[in-house]
Amino acid sequence: MLVLDGKLVSGSVKESLKAETTALLEKGYRAPHLAAILVGTNGASETYVASKVKNCEDIGFVSSLVRLDENVDEATLLSTIAQLNADPGVDGILVQLPLPKQINEHKVIEAIDPRKDVDGFHPSSAGKLMQGLPSFIPATPYGIMLMLEFFNLPTKGKHAVVIGRSNIVGRPMSILLSSNIPGGNCTVTVCHSHTPNLKEICLQADILVAALGRPEFVKADMVKPGAVVIDVGITRVDDPTAKKGFRIKGDVAYAEVAPLSSAITPVPGGVGLMTIAGLLKNTLQAYKTNNGIV
Repeated sequence: MLVLDGKLVSGSVKESLKAETTALLEKGYRAPHLAAILVGTNGASETYVASKVKNCEDIGFVSSLVRLDENVDEATLLSTIAQLNADPGVDGILVQLPLPKQINEHKVIEAIDPRKDVDGFHPSSAGKLMQGLPSFIPATPYGIMLMLEFFNLPTKGKHAVVIGRSNIVGRPMSILLSSNIPGGNCTVTVCHSHTPNLKEICLQADILVAALGRPEFVKADMVKPGAVVIDVGITRVDDPTAKKGFRIKGDVAYAEVAPLSSAITPVPGGVGLMTIAGLLKNTLQAYKTNNGIV
């Protein structure tokens, strides 16, 4: 059984990006700049954004963080995005999700300049992805594809089952796995909360992607022996015995599924690190495209 170590793969991606950034700086170009907007003080969001900022610094990117109050009105957030859109020194913009209830998430995503949409959530990016055109790929699916390619896991002709249909992970993941690209050419089944016989479908999967946000939902009796299991879930579960008062759980019951698998991602230490790698690659691509760098 192969543990798909996200630290190993993301480290390789970061080294490559750092070398490319260094070469650009030596030629007299400025550093790529990623701007993040954080609304409120959600603990998980704070952790994610801090990690993104640190990873930018590690590879020589400039990063800036705009903090807004939990009770901020939608107009103020949209105005902040407009300012970043207009700033030629900002290459990529991300708004950390989820947002407070008073904010229309779709309106916020659509407000980001598609040329700076490094999260890959804008309808323009999604449409291009659907048509197989060059676009920003949502960071988590992008990271998973990078991982499949790094470990040279066979995908051509395999049956991939994706549990979850979100616009952030499930839908784009299904498109990528079925596309004629490295890590693709699968036959893909997308499952969700209304799928009958879910267990039986999962048992057919050569590659199983769990992206539904329910801790340890996928049990051993849902996994075909020898399957590649990609666990996208990351949920804080209260645990008074843990030092921090909680533990991070994935969507897969790792202890019982791992022995059945030919390869599996751990949580933490798997897909989460690859999400940041995908984001960084998107940011460098935005920087090069918007500045006419080949």
